[in-house]
Amino acid sequence: MSIKDLEPKVVWGNFYGLTQIPRPSKHEGKVIEYLLNWGKEHNVEVFKDETGNVIFRVPATPGFENRRGVILQGHMDMVPQKTSDSSHDFLKDPIDAYVDGEWVTADRTTLGADNGIGVAMGLAVLEDPSVQHGPVEVLVTYDEETGMTGATALKPGILQGDILINLDSEEEGELCVGCAGGLDVSAEFKYRKYNTKPGYKGLKITVKGLQGGHSGMDISLYRANANKVMARILLPLMEVFGVQVVSFTGGSLRNAIPFEAEVEAVVPGENLESVKKLIGNIFDEIKSEFIDSDPGAVLFVEDVPAAPKYIQGSVMLNAVKGLIACPSGVIRMSQTMPGLTETSINMAIVRTERGRITVHSLMRSAVDSAKAWLAQRVRCIFEIAGADEIEFKGGYSGWTPRLDTPMNRVMMEQYEKVYGTPMKIMATHGGLECALLGAKYPHWEMVSVGPTIKYPHSPDERVNIASVGRTWEYLKEVLKNVPEK
Repeated sequence: MSIKDLEPKVVWGNFYGLTQIPRPSKHEGKVIEYLLNWGKEHNVEVFKDETGNVIFRVPATPGFENRRGVILQGHMDMVPQKTSDSSHDFLKDPIDAYVDGEWVTADRTTLGADNGIGVAMGLAVLEDPSVQHGPVEVLVTYDEETGMTGATALKPGILQGDILINLDSEEEGELCVGCAGGLDVSAEFKYRKYNTKPGYKGLKITVKGLQGGHSGMDISLYRANANKVMARILLPLMEVFGVQVVSFTGGSLRNAIPFEAEVEAVVPGENLESVKKLIGNIFDEIKSEFIDSDPGAVLFVEDVPAAPKYIQGSVMLNAVKGLIACPSGVIRMSQTMPGLTETSINMAIVRTERGRITVHSLMRSAVDSAKAWLAQRVRCIFEIAGADEIEFKGGYSGWTPRLDTPMNRVMMEQYEKVYGTPMKIMATHGGLECALLGAKYPHWEMVSVGPTIKYPHSPDERVNIASVGRTWEYLKEVLKNVPEK
């Protein structure tokens, strides 16, 4: 069965359309064109703002003209992650989405349900004449995944409604009313290259098979971080056996837990077998530590031709020590909302190229002072390790929960009506655009909901089919019961 034949077809058909359009972050031109054409084909008012956000508007259905205006909001871009054996080109190829039992997933790539399903629901509201609602706008932002650029660039005064329903949550039955703020940090070590000595052998070390996942939603699952695993392997190799690093490549996205890392090295020939044995022993120890949270971890150690040059040993060793010392994972759990991560950091990307070792991490916290303290801690670690440059950027505050609002009451009442059980109120450790949008429109009431999506930002991403249908029915009831002006 094609996903476009699933029920409700008005939602799945629109999601299928989005899967056919390449839309990785920073490359949204094709999907912007698709959305503008969609509006024209469906006789819906649509325009692009001066930066690239797409906005749709429809008037109230008859009898609902006195309701407050609602903005349904999602983002058009998706995280382009794939397994190492996939030949998928995210700039050209459609997503190969398929039904897998109770889920929709993709063939060895991210699915893009984050946030394609949310956008598809917004389009479905515009398209389906049976949906009763007051004035509705649909805001589709760009480049959410790599910096929330579209939300940051949105100008005040463009949108007319005063209730925002963000459709980018990933657990059915939860009403999200707050989120963490974020801050990016990068540390750089400058290095020279030296000629490989005669008698050295080449070795390639690859760690893969880790689950990865969303650095906000999944950080509390305590999965292994491929960059940290590789640093742990490298330190004794360099200190005990004189191994020199040629290249280090780990992770690819700031907001995804890295699930693969690869190092090419040169090893004194007389130490080659001892090095291989030590690598295996260290990896076995690490795998046993993560046997529950990352049981699929695998290691490959391959002989390769020795590279002619390697990275300056003293600099690389200091960088590896920095990788080991710098935290990555949960720093503190919330004391007010049990089970919620308050503060975390994800060591997302490590690269060695053009004379620089670069380490990118993303910090998140619901408490601005805790985020600032973590930033100081990271800065001190990399300064002690000898980094030449440490840069912080892209910082934004969290979305502070407001629990007792008219729209929250509607969301709770209609959920219990549709589902027969109370809705859970929560905040997320992920970064939602609500934080940035609310700063521009401080009078808005804001909530976030969505169907169940598992493992976003990883090739295992999947969305539950039944939860999409139930969330759609719930959204229709909510729109029908929006408070009057």
